[in-house]
Amino acid sequence: MKQTITFNNADFLPEVLRLIGEGHTVTLPLKGFSMRPFLEDGRDKALLTKVSKPNVGDPVLAIINKRYYVLHRIVGIEGDKVTLLGDGNLSPEHCQVDDIVASVIGFYRKGSNRLDAINGRKWKAYSWAWMRLRPVRRWLLAFHRRVWIPLFGKH
Repeated sequence: MKQTITFNNADFLPEVLRLIGEGHTVTLPLKGFSMRPFLEDGRDKALLTKVSKPNVGDPVLAIINKRYYVLHRIVGIEGDKVTLLGDGNLSPEHCQVDDIVASVIGFYRKGSNRLDAINGRKWKAYSWAWMRLRPVRRWLLAFHRRVWIPLFGKH
């Protein structure tokens, strides 16, 4: 029998960050809906590593307002100020470069054991298209939530 144990992010993520700081990669199950429609809560996982040099377009794990963790895409960097936006969000969030605590190497989606690497063709094509659809994102996300998921589910 498979048993799932859920931890609060405030208790769990410091240990994840310790492992990453030691040079390990960590596979983290995703919680939340901020990276919809590409990534789903409870279904997908992110492969995290130590931050090297964050760039616009990169998905990262960051601490916002010194209070909570988010896995979002970098949409802007000006000096030490970073603007983040979840693919499923309409409003950006902000942090400092030092608040970026992990970089994403790729994602395991839809129960697959095959990594969708962020430097792969699939992720780059998706990212290019989704970032250009930002002006109509509100309607696309509403369609996804109200029509797509009820008809086809998350899997």
